[in-house]
Amino acid sequence: MAEKPRIAIVGAGNLGAALAVSLFRAGYAVETIVARSQGASLQKAQRLAKEVRARASVDLPKASRAKVVWFCVPDGKIEAAARNLAKRNDWRGIVALHSSGALTSDELAALREPGAAVASVHPLMTFVRASRPSLAGVPFVVEGDAVAVRAARGIVKNLRGQCFPISKKDKVAYHAWGTFASPLLTALLATTEQVAGLAGVSATAARQRMIPILMQTLANYASFGAAGAFSGPIVRGDVKTVKKHLRALRGERKARDVYAALAASAIRLLPTKNRRALEKLID
Repeated sequence: MAEKPRIAIVGAGNLGAALAVSLFRAGYAVETIVARSQGASLQKAQRLAKEVRARASVDLPKASRAKVVWFCVPDGKIEAAARNLAKRNDWRGIVALHSSGALTSDELAALREPGAAVASVHPLMTFVRASRPSLAGVPFVVEGDAVAVRAARGIVKNLRGQCFPISKKDKVAYHAWGTFASPLLTALLATTEQVAGLAGVSATAARQRMIPILMQTLANYASFGAAGAFSGPIVRGDVKTVKKHLRALRGERKARDVYAALAASAIRLLPTKNRRALEKLID
């Protein structure tokens, strides 16, 4: 695959859209955006196809010249989508990829028999409806058939991403790590807005006011690691203040539980004074 292969993308959701745009900007011919069905799914595919000069279809056309077919459908639909397309196309010489973080390349096993080489290629990035993040600098983990892995590495390089191998047995733990890094971090921020409410601050105002400290915390983490970025009453061993926090959070019991769980992690993993007194308080 010395030349950039033509690519078909199955699924026009958040990931599929971001990937299609990044591939198009990197000089790839995105041939087809495959929708799951007629109606809203096809309309979404048509809008994306127009953006990347592709065509939209509810199936992979038999006349397709795509050498890479990239499945960007929800995890629970990958295997069924692969089985469905396996019946309708000649897969000899084709590379089939999917981008599930938790599932392995075996989800595409139905395409191996008709001749495809398969791999899983997952970007460690968050994709939401209103955003099209660049994939430059994003780490991708890859596992699967040698031919497909080699093709995936070439594509990721052209997207200016970073490629890393992963074993099948490690994928679920890897995905859990990614879930901590973004979705659960977002859940923490939502909980933080609830706590702001106890201080008489609305969720909207809290979000606006938190941005500077959030950005500086990430900057500190990037520069100094978790231990160097850790601040506040726990690192100082300020038992009295932590006790006051827990008392103030009695009105938001679930938020109090989150505080206690994170405080326990901080006491265990990060530099902390008065460790035993804090552990006793949190328990």
